[in-house]
Amino acid sequence: MTSAVERTDELVREYLMYRGFTSALRQMDMEIKADKDKGFRVDKIIEQLQHFVQSFDLIGLRDYWSYLDKRFFSRLEDVYRPTVNKLRTSLFRYYLVYTVQSNRTEKTQEFFQKQALELQGQSEWRDWFVLPFIKDPEQNQTFSTYFTRQWADTFLVSLHNFLSVLFQCIFDREVQRNVAIFEENEMLRQMVFALQADQTRLRKEEEHLHHRLPSYVQNMDRLADTEDLISSQRNSNLATQSRGGFFSLLSQNKRTTAKTPVVAGSSPTQASVSSGRRDPAVSQVSRHFLTVLLYFLHQTTDKRVDSIDGEIHVDGNSEQVDMMSKQTRGCGEGGGRTGSNEQPFIKLSQEEYAEHHSSIMHCRVDCSGRRVASLDVDGVIKVWSFNPLMQTKATIMSKSPLLSLEWASKPDRLLLLGSGVGTVRLYDTEAKKNLCEMAIDDIHPRILSLAWSPSGTSFVCSAAAHSPRSSDNMSGLGPAQGRLLLWDTKTVKQQLQFSLVPEPVAINCTAFNHNGNLLVTGAADGIIRLFDMQRYESVMSWKAHEGEVYSVEFSYDENTVFSIGEDGKFIQWNIHRSGVKQSEYVLPSDATGPFILSGYSGYKQVQVPRGRLFAFDSEGNYVLTCSSNGGVIYKEKGLENIMALGGHKAPVVTVDWCTALDCGTCLTASMDGKIKLSTLLAQKSC
Repeated sequence: MTSAVERTDELVREYLMYRGFTSALRQMDMEIKADKDKGFRVDKIIEQLQHFVQSFDLIGLRDYWSYLDKRFFSRLEDVYRPTVNKLRTSLFRYYLVYTVQSNRTEKTQEFFQKQALELQGQSEWRDWFVLPFIKDPEQNQTFSTYFTRQWADTFLVSLHNFLSVLFQCIFDREVQRNVAIFEENEMLRQMVFALQADQTRLRKEEEHLHHRLPSYVQNMDRLADTEDLISSQRNSNLATQSRGGFFSLLSQNKRTTAKTPVVAGSSPTQASVSSGRRDPAVSQVSRHFLTVLLYFLHQTTDKRVDSIDGEIHVDGNSEQVDMMSKQTRGCGEGGGRTGSNEQPFIKLSQEEYAEHHSSIMHCRVDCSGRRVASLDVDGVIKVWSFNPLMQTKATIMSKSPLLSLEWASKPDRLLLLGSGVGTVRLYDTEAKKNLCEMAIDDIHPRILSLAWSPSGTSFVCSAAAHSPRSSDNMSGLGPAQGRLLLWDTKTVKQQLQFSLVPEPVAINCTAFNHNGNLLVTGAADGIIRLFDMQRYESVMSWKAHEGEVYSVEFSYDENTVFSIGEDGKFIQWNIHRSGVKQSEYVLPSDATGPFILSGYSGYKQVQVPRGRLFAFDSEGNYVLTCSSNGGVIYKEKGLENIMALGGHKAPVVTVDWCTALDCGTCLTASMDGKIKLSTLLAQKSC
């Protein structure tokens, strides 16, 4: 970054000299000399700090550090704030040591006089207030370390490295932002060109169509001007009609259509004929009115509408005109039901979140639909928003591996994080800090699943021992053991441990119903268990899948639960009758896992499902699942394939469906770290 800034300065200087802008060049040199950023050259910044120390300029040293803090350090995540504070403390100690070594005791006393109010409450400065009164502090056990050359060099190197990494990260972020803006501008420019081409094509087709239509149809945009309409139809039979006569013919034809039973597939004109009305003027007006209506539909599609010998023909491969014409015919005939082949959703847009650098494990939207939390296999969590702009709000990194996450229901800004070392953290995404950390179990360190109760007073935690299976023998030694625990969020203590019959087993997935009275779990032994949260006991359990249960959810009416298992089946279960199936379907292998990503030179990555494998829309009529290149939406009844979202280059491993906003947003997260947000608009029947 330093070389880039210097090169830019040289280019600007050469340009000003070439143009003869000598005054601007002098002003630039003056401002460069007074530049506090020092051209982002770390060595110059270190020299400036040392200059303040060697000249005993405490005010200048303090102000310059405050400038660096506001200019650069404030951009860092809160997790780096302790590092910044330690460097600031070391800088002031470096100044004090220099004043003592220079025998400037008055400067040492001046430091504590000016900084006393700020430092007296800090524990790391408690022993330093006696420094001015010690005769030989370099021999004192408390201060001797700071008077060594080794400590001073270590501090300066640490500060140099910290600033270097900081500037490089800022520069890389700005480069990525500029690249993204350039790509977006290029995409918008291509869209403008495409729209201009479509507009030109539509204008030519409009001129061609107006040339062929009768005069009174060409002037339909001027129907409100009766005098112009009558003058344009002076030689027509309709010239003798009263003001609004044309509308009376249309309304008469509409009333006739509504009263007369219409055979499916027939046009309003045919319905009028079948009812005995054979007025040629009405038939002609209705036919041309339908022609113009389909022409308006044509403006948003690739279809062509022709009127030849009194018949209407629609050509093309697009399905949108068929769908819209069926909706129009259904409304005109008094029916509100749309055609069976109608698309229930329109995909308005698809955006990509690409801040992760490894495969995603979990991707969940909070209850309000404002934030998304995503966790990758490296243990990095990103909290980000997508409405109105896609923006990262927080980055959470942990020394211990993270395996699970869950949003709180009340308040929705809190996030539960489950680790691989037996701990659960409660993180505030707005304050960007940990509120508390709970030690769950050392024997069962893997936190596989978390579920926050809708009541907001407790959460369920699934803790499991290390899996007895090995990569060489996946048929192995059976499922891992585990515990299912209930924790109180007010006291931050374990409330109870659920009984897992027939044996303690790892619980892979958990889900509450809408009020938190029921809890359903799916386990590694293939058994689904249903718990009554009023009595904290299991009310029923049944063998659901051959192999592990990967994902489980309540249905919209909460009379059934859905599950996906290792056997590749998507099953609906009746919760009132244990083990009774409502429906069963076999999904493609890329929808259920394990997920496989292959590459060059025999590279192969296998990932066992961790996150949610399916999600429902707001009314439970449609379900979103994973696939090898994106999400797939099925109709819940009959599991009819409705829409493929696509857009991914790697297998999708977890999905979510946000229905808190007006437009539903489907999230699909893949093994290459990319997350796609597909915004859908539900099509309503007339």
